[in-house]
Amino acid sequence: MKKYFSSFFLLFLTIAFAQDLDLNNTEVVVKGKEPKPSITLYKIYNLQKDSTFVDTTLTIQSEYKYNLLRKDIFGLLPFSNEGQTYNTLDFGLIKKRLQPNMGFTAKHFNYIEANDVQYYSVPTPLTDLYYKTVMEQGQSLDAFLTVNTKENFNFSIAYKGLRSLGKYVNILTSSGNFRFTSSYFTKDKRYFLNTHFTGQDISNQENGGIINTADFESGDTRFKERNRIDVYFENATSLLKGNRFFVDHSFKLNKTNPNSLVFTHQFEYEYKFFEFTQPTVSSRFGASYSNNISNKTRFNQMYNKVGVAYTTKSYGDLSFFVDDANYNYYYNSVIYGNSGAIEVPNSISDRINMFGGNYTYRIKDILTNVTVSQSISDPSISNIEANAKYRFNDAIAFEFNYQKLNSLPNLNYTLYQSNYISYNWYNNFKTEKTNQFSFSANTKWVNLSAEYKVLNDHLYFDNTTNDIASLLIKPVQYDKTINYLSVKASKEIKFWKLALDNTILYQAVDQADNIVNVPQITTRNTLYFSDYVFKRAMLIQTGFTFQYFTKYYGNDYNPLIGEFYVQNEKKIGDFPMVDFFINARVRQTRLFLKAEHFNSAMTGNNFYSGPNYPYRDFMIRFGLVWNFFK
Repeated sequence: MKKYFSSFFLLFLTIAFAQDLDLNNTEVVVKGKEPKPSITLYKIYNLQKDSTFVDTTLTIQSEYKYNLLRKDIFGLLPFSNEGQTYNTLDFGLIKKRLQPNMGFTAKHFNYIEANDVQYYSVPTPLTDLYYKTVMEQGQSLDAFLTVNTKENFNFSIAYKGLRSLGKYVNILTSSGNFRFTSSYFTKDKRYFLNTHFTGQDISNQENGGIINTADFESGDTRFKERNRIDVYFENATSLLKGNRFFVDHSFKLNKTNPNSLVFTHQFEYEYKFFEFTQPTVSSRFGASYSNNISNKTRFNQMYNKVGVAYTTKSYGDLSFFVDDANYNYYYNSVIYGNSGAIEVPNSISDRINMFGGNYTYRIKDILTNVTVSQSISDPSISNIEANAKYRFNDAIAFEFNYQKLNSLPNLNYTLYQSNYISYNWYNNFKTEKTNQFSFSANTKWVNLSAEYKVLNDHLYFDNTTNDIASLLIKPVQYDKTINYLSVKASKEIKFWKLALDNTILYQAVDQADNIVNVPQITTRNTLYFSDYVFKRAMLIQTGFTFQYFTKYYGNDYNPLIGEFYVQNEKKIGDFPMVDFFINARVRQTRLFLKAEHFNSAMTGNNFYSGPNYPYRDFMIRFGLVWNFFK
């Protein structure tokens, strides 16, 4: 460990004294040259036109977002290797889509969706470099560059790559996420264009978890080398791969009148597939048609949305739209029943047309928004959303949301084919119905949010054997009502150079059967110290993060279908996870060093991300986030 700390601080010192500093984060100062533009001019925005600017500060949020997903993952429990899946502790993080996707949701945490892509406007070229060590034999890197060739034209290019061998047998991860964006507007600002392309592949060796959890829990020194623990699969691999082209543009009809019609169009084409290969069959999934498992599910979708909006200063904004979604989900074979008729077809192809409208109105400090959409064609799906935001002052704001959603299930609930006999199905499920209310209050005293959901015809995957050692999973639709409540509170308390950041989540479920299983309490508490050193050339941040969740029947992971399934045989949780970190900021460079789960040897080997998937052991990881402003 001493070697790690020495190398880390040597890197700190090199950067600290090799650069002129910008500790106020307002402008970059270079000796003998004019000051560069303010950091607030380096803008980031999404399709909803919500914007922010590049943040090079070092806060506790910087620590929370320093991970593969580049976001705060409170409520997600990572598996042992970087780039594997995450178990979801916070059920509120699971969002339903109105129209069906292909499914395989456990493999999509690191998959960049269309709404995740951001667009940029920068006065000078901007580069962002993310680097982090992994568990063993590999690295994680995210490199990004954006340039405005003119004030009204921007492009960006980025690639996130990961390779990590992991500590257990057959658990290597390898992924790549390429993205290219471009933004343009005319000088009279009547026409706006945002477009992007993504090419992504996420490959995981799948070991199915450890066979005998007693070997892991025993503390036997032989099994401290985790690759000595027997796993279910030694040659299984999953691959999610996809390409997407996306365009969003608008045209304002009247050049001078602010009360004008605006025409909008959105186009998306995406092709992706999920593949599971296993040269040696496993009895864990039951009998098979062949001795070599190779399952490949393909999906493509073309989406068009055309709208017209009327914008006024006095009466708000009103818009109407129609959209067309044409998708194909398919395999290369059909399965016949005993009668000779097709029992499981090879494809689902459908076209869904919808119409809807949106109204936005501001009354002094209250911003309201209502969206309604309804399908024109069968099957009947609909969405109603209402939102109100009230800002009392700069320190106090409130938000209320309501949604009534009648949505189609993901396509792998309806159709799935496999070389494993029990993993072939074709279903005709009802639409899922969700009513949810949410409220949030951000104040100087506490940040508070609450959510209440009523679920009907809820879909989930279930193990028909009720035995974790034997996985015969089927999709099931629950015919009773599920009521879900969550309350989350967070507050950072500062004293002198110390700070204590607290987040606690309470969840409760009212249901006749154990379908939606959640930990009652999930908490994260960080005590840290911050101060400037080396004549204020460097900002140091160091402390401890404590994480904990109460015992519950956590969902288990099935790599064959790339999904989590409900189980009520083994509880996980009730173990502390303590990290020690030292972070630093020099100019626009942030450096991170962390001793992850350093208490693992002190609290017993009872830490799991899933019923037979151990959580991460103690390890030291480090890296940086480096911004360049040319």
